[in-house]
Amino acid sequence: MKLCGEFGIGSRVIKLWFVRTEVHVCELARLEPGLDFHCTSFLEIHSHEEHKLWDIGSFKLDHKRDQSQELRRPCLNSRMKKWYGSVLFASLFMLLVLRYGLLKNPIGEIYSLSPANASKPLEWVHPAPQPAVQNPENSSQVFSTDTIASSMFALRNISNEEQKSLQTWNLLKNLIDQAQVLSNGVEAIKEAGNAWSSLMTSIEEERLGYTNESSNRRVKEKQCPHFLNIMNATEHDNRGYKLWLPCGLTQGSSMTIIGIPDGFLGNFRIDLTGEELPGEPDPPIILHYNVRLHGDKITEDPVIVQNTWTVSHDWGEEERCPSPSPEKIKKVDELDQCNKMVGRNDTRVTGMHSDGSRRSSFQEGTKVRRYFPFKQGQLSVATLRMGTEGIQTIVDGKHITSFAYRETLEPWLVSEVRISGDVKLISVVASGLPTSEDSEHAIDLEVLKSAPLSPKRSLDLFIGVFSTANNFKRRMAVRRTWMQYAAVRAGEVAVRFFVGLHKSQIVNEELWNEAQTYGDIQLMPFVDYYNLITWKTLAICIFGTEVASAKYVTKTDDDAFVRVDEMLASLKRIKVSRGLLYGLINSDSRPHRSTESKWYISPEEWSEETYPPWAHGPGYVVSRDIAEAVYKRYKEGRLKMFKLEDVAMGIWIAEMKREGLEVKYEMEARVYNEGCKDGYVVAHYQGPREMLCLWQKLQEGNGARCCG
Repeated sequence: MKLCGEFGIGSRVIKLWFVRTEVHVCELARLEPGLDFHCTSFLEIHSHEEHKLWDIGSFKLDHKRDQSQELRRPCLNSRMKKWYGSVLFASLFMLLVLRYGLLKNPIGEIYSLSPANASKPLEWVHPAPQPAVQNPENSSQVFSTDTIASSMFALRNISNEEQKSLQTWNLLKNLIDQAQVLSNGVEAIKEAGNAWSSLMTSIEEERLGYTNESSNRRVKEKQCPHFLNIMNATEHDNRGYKLWLPCGLTQGSSMTIIGIPDGFLGNFRIDLTGEELPGEPDPPIILHYNVRLHGDKITEDPVIVQNTWTVSHDWGEEERCPSPSPEKIKKVDELDQCNKMVGRNDTRVTGMHSDGSRRSSFQEGTKVRRYFPFKQGQLSVATLRMGTEGIQTIVDGKHITSFAYRETLEPWLVSEVRISGDVKLISVVASGLPTSEDSEHAIDLEVLKSAPLSPKRSLDLFIGVFSTANNFKRRMAVRRTWMQYAAVRAGEVAVRFFVGLHKSQIVNEELWNEAQTYGDIQLMPFVDYYNLITWKTLAICIFGTEVASAKYVTKTDDDAFVRVDEMLASLKRIKVSRGLLYGLINSDSRPHRSTESKWYISPEEWSEETYPPWAHGPGYVVSRDIAEAVYKRYKEGRLKMFKLEDVAMGIWIAEMKREGLEVKYEMEARVYNEGCKDGYVVAHYQGPREMLCLWQKLQEGNGARCCG
C-alpha cells in the first residue's frame, strides 16, 4: 500500500492510497505536524469483483500547510494513470454525496465527538480537532480559595427556614483547604461554587418576580420528567441525534433505542455524555458504545467497543466484545462484561430446493458465521440499563455487555445521549428517570415532613443518610417507610439526608424545593462524586453532635431499610455509651491493589497490608464521643481523608484507640450489606418498591421478612 497523493480543498485534506489494483480516497481532519490521525471519511474504488474493505490503519502526517493546494508524491503506475483522472473526480463526487447526503440514511449527517478514540475505525464523521490539553489557567489544581469561599459561604438573603438545610454547610468551610487530598476534591468544590451561584441567582429572581411567565408554568417546565422519547426531546443536527436528559440518570433508569444499522459501513455509536464545563472543549463521556460491523484495525470481525473519555484523562482502557481474552471477562452486577456467545460460531442453513423449500444442513451443508447482536439492514432493539455497579446492554432480549462505572463517571452525571453513524433511527425512549413528586398533590405531605429538633432535648439516635441529588424516589421511599417509626415521629430519633449539589441547575432547583418542603435535607458544599463520600461521613458526625445533640450517630444509605426500633433496642441492650462502633464489623480485610477494582487503593493511600477493624457502610453506629473526636480532628487538620468512608471511620477510631480511647467493637450480623435476609436490622440494595414492601410486612405483623 502506497500513498498516491495528497491535496487540499478549503479546510479539507484528501489522501489517495494505491493498494494493488485499488484506489482508496480518504478525507482527513487538518492536524498539527506530527500528530496521529485516522481516516474520517473513506471511499474505496476497486476493480475486483469481490468487495474488500482495506484497513489503512494509523500513520503520521507531515502536514505542510503552504503546500496543501498541490498534488504531492504521485506514485501511480502507468496503467493507473490512464484512468486516474476519472477515478479522482468520481471519488470526490461520491465522497461529497456520501458526506452530505448519506443517501437513504434518515439521520443525515452524523456527528463526531472531538475526542478521537485511539482505536477508532474508519467512520463517516466530520473532521474535528483533538481535545486540547487543559490550559494551566483552567487546571483544577489552580483556583482561589477566597473566590470559592466568597461564592459559597457568603451571607445570602434567605430565610431562617431555608437556612435549616445549610446547618452543616458553613461548618465544612475548611474542606476548601483540604480538597486536594481526595481525587476530584478541587473540581467538586469548584463545580459546586458555580452551581450554588446559579441556584441562588435563580432563587433571588423568582423571589423578586423577575420572570415573564407564570410561576406554575415555570415550575412545570423545570420539573424533572418521568420519561423522554424521540418525539418531545430530540435534537437532530449535523452531528446526529441527541436526547437531552435534564435530570440525569439513576439506578434503574434505562434507554431503549430501536433502529436499523445501514449506510455504507453500518457502524454506529451511542454516547452518554455529561454537562459541558466552562473552559473545557468537550463534555465527559460516561459511556462510549461503538458498534463496528466490519471490524477495525485490530480485527476484521464485528466488534463492540466500550470506553470513557474526559479532558483530564483522555480515553480510558477500552473494553471489547467479543473479548480478545475471554478468560479475563469479569462480572458487573453479576453479569459478564461480554456475553460469551458473542463471536462464537453460529451455523445457519443456506441450501434451498428449487421449489423454495429449505434443505437440511446434511443435504446442502452449512455456512459458518459468528454470532453478533447487530446486523446490517436488520432491526435491532437495544436497551442500556443503569445497574448498581455499571451499565447493562440488552439487545433483542439477550444480555450482551456490562460496563462498570468508572471513577467520577457516574450515571447521575449523564445529561445527554447522542446517537450517530450508519443507523436508521426509529425510536428512542428514556424511562425510569429521576423525578421529584409534586408536593401540591401529596395527600400525606404533613406526615412526611420531618419533626423539628428540640433545642432542650437530646436525641437518642441521629441517622445520617447518604443520597445524591437526583435520587428523589429513594428519599420519598425512606420518608414513607422507616422514617415513620414512632421514635422518629416523636423526635427521639432524627433522620437527615446528606446531599451534594448537582451540575444541572434544574436538579438543584428541584432539590432546593424538596429541602424546603420536607425539612430533612442537608446540602453539601461540593458536587457528589463517589470518592468524596467520606466528606459526608464527616458532615454526619458534625450534625449529630453540633446541631442535634445525639447519644449515638448512625450512617446509612438511601437504598437501605433500617429497623429503627430494633437498632435502638440493640443499643440499649449492649449499654455502651463511649468508644462504640456497632455494625457488621470486618476485622481482617485487605486493600484492593488491582487498578481495575472500584475500591482500588494504592500503596501511597494505605501502605499497610490490612485495615484496622471497620463496619460496613449500609448501617453502622458510633457513640457521641467518637463523632465529636472526628469533628475536632477535622478542625485541627488532623483527620486523615480516605476515599472509602466506612474504612475511613475504622482508621479514625484506630487512631483514637492508639491515643488512649477504650474502643468497643460490637458485631451485628443482622446488618446485611449485600441485600436482605429475614430477621434483618439493616437490609441493603432495596429499591423504592422493596422498601414499601418491607414496611408493609412490618405493619401487617409479619416481622422482618424480605420481599421477593
